[in-house]
Amino acid sequence: MPPIIAWPAVCFFGVGMLYGIFNLLDRRPQIIINTVGIFDRMAYTDFINWSLIENAYVFHISKQTFIGIVIDQSATDLIRKKSSLKASKHLGFQEITLKLSTIKIDETRLKDFIVAMSKADPVKQTKLIEQYNA
Repeated sequence: MPPIIAWPAVCFFGVGMLYGIFNLLDRRPQIIINTVGIFDRMAYTDFINWSLIENAYVFHISKQTFIGIVIDQSATDLIRKKSSLKASKHLGFQEITLKLSTIKIDETRLKDFIVAMSKADPVKQTKLIEQYNA
Protein backbone atom coordinates (compact mmCIF):
# COMPACT_ATOMS: atom_id res chain seq x y z
CA MET A 1 0.00 0.00 0.00
CA PRO A 2 1.40 3.44 -0.87
CA PRO A 3 2.49 5.53 2.13
CA ILE A 4 0.21 8.40 1.04
CA ILE A 5 -2.79 6.15 1.79
CA ALA A 6 -1.32 4.14 4.66
CA TRP A 7 -0.46 7.00 7.03
CA PRO A 8 -3.89 8.65 7.01
CA ALA A 9 -5.46 5.22 7.56
CA VAL A 10 -3.12 4.54 10.51
CA CYS A 11 -3.97 7.95 12.01
CA PHE A 12 -7.72 7.51 11.50
CA PHE A 13 -7.91 4.03 12.99
CA GLY A 14 -5.45 4.95 15.75
CA VAL A 15 -7.68 7.80 16.90
CA GLY A 16 -10.70 5.49 16.64
CA MET A 17 -8.96 2.91 18.80
CA LEU A 18 -8.06 5.53 21.44
CA TYR A 19 -11.68 6.75 21.47
CA GLY A 20 -12.92 3.17 21.90
CA ILE A 21 -10.53 2.49 24.77
CA PHE A 22 -11.57 5.77 26.45
CA ASN A 23 -15.26 4.80 26.23
CA LEU A 24 -14.50 1.30 27.48
CA LEU A 25 -12.70 2.59 30.58
CA ASP A 26 -15.00 5.56 31.22
CA ARG A 27 -16.83 4.92 34.50
CA ARG A 28 -19.24 7.88 34.35
CA PRO A 29 -22.94 6.99 34.09
CA GLN A 30 -24.37 7.09 30.59
CA ILE A 31 -27.90 8.06 31.64
CA ILE A 32 -28.71 10.20 34.69
CA ILE A 33 -32.29 10.31 35.96
CA ASN A 34 -33.24 12.62 38.82
CA THR A 35 -36.03 15.00 39.84
CA VAL A 36 -34.92 17.52 37.20
CA GLY A 37 -35.20 15.13 34.25
CA ILE A 38 -33.18 12.74 32.10
CA PHE A 39 -29.62 13.32 30.90
CA ASP A 40 -28.02 11.07 28.29
CA ARG A 41 -24.32 11.86 28.27
CA MET A 42 -23.72 10.35 24.84
CA ALA A 43 -26.53 12.16 23.04
CA TYR A 44 -27.62 15.43 24.62
CA THR A 45 -25.97 18.42 26.23
CA ASP A 46 -28.72 19.29 28.75
CA PHE A 47 -31.30 17.63 30.95
CA ILE A 48 -34.63 16.82 29.32
CA ASN A 49 -37.12 18.16 31.87
CA TRP A 50 -40.02 15.99 33.00
CA SER A 51 -42.50 18.73 32.12
CA LEU A 52 -41.56 18.43 28.43
CA ILE A 53 -42.11 14.66 28.21
CA GLU A 54 -45.52 13.51 26.98
CA ASN A 55 -44.96 9.78 26.44
CA ALA A 56 -42.31 7.09 25.95
CA TYR A 57 -42.10 3.79 24.09
CA VAL A 58 -39.61 0.95 23.60
CA PHE A 59 -38.38 -0.10 20.17
CA HIS A 60 -35.72 -2.43 18.82
CA ILE A 61 -33.49 -1.99 15.78
CA SER A 62 -30.89 -4.58 14.78
CA LYS A 63 -30.86 -6.22 18.23
CA GLN A 64 -30.38 -2.85 19.93
CA THR A 65 -32.93 -1.48 22.38
CA PHE A 66 -34.02 2.14 22.47
CA ILE A 67 -36.58 4.21 24.33
CA GLY A 68 -38.23 6.89 22.23
CA ILE A 69 -39.37 9.91 24.20
CA VAL A 70 -42.22 12.00 22.83
CA ILE A 71 -41.96 15.63 23.89
CA ASP A 72 -44.14 18.68 23.42
CA GLN A 73 -43.79 19.93 19.83
CA SER A 74 -43.21 23.51 21.00
CA ALA A 75 -40.16 22.34 22.98
CA THR A 76 -38.32 20.43 20.23
CA ASP A 77 -36.15 23.44 19.43
CA LEU A 78 -35.11 23.75 23.09
CA ILE A 79 -33.40 20.35 23.15
CA ARG A 80 -29.76 20.71 22.15
CA LYS A 81 -28.60 17.50 20.54
CA LYS A 82 -25.17 16.48 19.46
CA SER A 83 -24.83 16.78 15.69
CA SER A 84 -24.83 13.02 15.09
CA LEU A 85 -28.45 12.70 16.32
CA LYS A 86 -30.13 15.22 14.05
CA ALA A 87 -30.91 12.51 11.48
CA SER A 88 -33.09 10.44 13.84
CA LYS A 89 -36.23 12.46 13.06
CA HIS A 90 -35.66 11.98 9.33
CA LEU A 91 -35.44 8.22 9.86
CA GLY A 92 -38.89 8.11 11.45
CA PHE A 93 -37.88 8.07 15.13
CA GLN A 94 -38.56 10.54 17.88
CA GLU A 95 -36.04 13.32 18.22
CA ILE A 96 -35.15 12.03 21.68
CA THR A 97 -34.02 8.43 21.96
CA LEU A 98 -32.15 6.70 24.75
CA LYS A 99 -29.89 3.85 23.69
CA LEU A 100 -30.18 1.00 26.20
CA SER A 101 -28.16 -1.74 24.51
CA THR A 102 -25.07 -1.00 26.64
CA ILE A 103 -27.04 -0.88 29.90
CA LYS A 104 -28.38 -3.90 31.78
CA ILE A 105 -31.88 -2.73 32.64
CA ASP A 106 -35.47 -3.82 32.14
CA GLU A 107 -36.50 -1.49 29.32
CA THR A 108 -40.25 -1.86 29.93
CA ARG A 109 -39.85 -0.96 33.61
CA LEU A 110 -37.71 2.06 32.69
CA LYS A 111 -40.26 3.19 30.09
CA ASP A 112 -43.07 2.93 32.66
CA PHE A 113 -40.92 4.86 35.14
CA ILE A 114 -40.29 7.65 32.62
CA VAL A 115 -44.01 7.97 31.85
CA ALA A 116 -44.87 7.99 35.58
CA MET A 117 -42.22 10.63 36.33
CA SER A 118 -43.46 12.87 33.52
CA LYS A 119 -47.01 12.82 34.92
CA ALA A 120 -46.07 13.18 38.63
CA ASP A 121 -45.68 16.36 40.64
CA PRO A 122 -42.24 17.13 42.19
CA VAL A 123 -43.12 15.62 45.60
CA LYS A 124 -44.21 12.33 44.03
CA GLN A 125 -41.14 12.28 41.77
CA THR A 126 -38.81 11.88 44.75
CA LYS A 127 -40.91 8.97 46.02
CA LEU A 128 -40.96 7.36 42.56
CA ILE A 129 -37.16 7.53 42.36
CA GLU A 130 -36.85 5.92 45.79
CA GLN A 131 -39.30 3.16 44.79
CA TYR A 132 -37.48 2.53 41.51
CA ASN A 133 -34.11 2.24 43.25
CA ALA A 134 -35.45 -0.21 45.85
